[in-house]
Amino acid sequence: MEKVQRALARVGKVVLGKNDQIRLAVACLLARGHLLIEDLPGMGKTTLAHALARIFSLDYQRVQFTSDMLPADILGVSLFNADTREFVLRKGPVFTQLLLADEINRATPKTQSALLEAMEERQVTLDGDTYPLPLPFFVVATQNPVEQGGTFPLPESQLDRFLMRISLGYPSPEAELALLAAGDLRAEALDLTPALTVDELQQVMQAVEQVHASADLLGYLQRLLEHSRSSGLFQAGLSPRAGLGMLRAARAWALLGGRNYVIPEDIQAVLVPVCEHRLQPVAGGAARGAAGRLLEAVPVVP
Repeated sequence: MEKVQRALARVGKVVLGKNDQIRLAVACLLARGHLLIEDLPGMGKTTLAHALARIFSLDYQRVQFTSDMLPADILGVSLFNADTREFVLRKGPVFTQLLLADEINRATPKTQSALLEAMEERQVTLDGDTYPLPLPFFVVATQNPVEQGGTFPLPESQLDRFLMRISLGYPSPEAELALLAAGDLRAEALDLTPALTVDELQQVMQAVEQVHASADLLGYLQRLLEHSRSSGLFQAGLSPRAGLGMLRAARAWALLGGRNYVIPEDIQAVLVPVCEHRLQPVAGGAARGAAGRLLEAVPVVP
């Protein structure tokens, strides 16, 4: 765990003043999830993705999503080889360990959906053949706010594949002063010294799965899920998959905190980034802050 803490500190030197968001992003990776970063351009989303790839020794590909992009631009295409008289797969950028899907909501829903199987099954099916993806496989997608021009809302099925959605936001005055003094840090993100090998990262991921969650803790989590379904605040409640994702994220958050057991504060720390993009308030309700209302309504002890 000392190496993981070192990784967090190194990323914090190129993404200034965003320690909580960095820890959430790392927890998302350790929980075998995928990360959606929604923010205005120029907030450091791409720099964070570069830094995570470098610090964890991950192969990296970046795809700039546009409205004219096709699924084959992401997945690849089978080409006929006249010499061997066989079709050969030309792999697309999805065949990597960390895929940065930049401005994912500028592509059409058809192109966005090309990632569904990859994100859920860690495999790609082309022309009837199935190809496994490298492991670990981590998608970091960025999107501009949907009210900006030229964007397509992500379908609910696509949103649900992201374990977390976070926002970096503007830096604090102190962090921005440090950024202005240091200059553009994107080059430094590319030059970060890896803190863990891929094998060591896989070992930490396995350790996350061994973090203990007591029966009382599971009961608290289930009550949160049930309240999202029965409160009448949301168009639809959280799915069992969302509950399993929240438990994985809480285990990762606990491990980053130096514990091998989950406490209610771990659930509370990850609930908003895990759940808010999955909850649609009833008509007239505010989307932001929706998940926080669950924490206010459900006590830790029944």
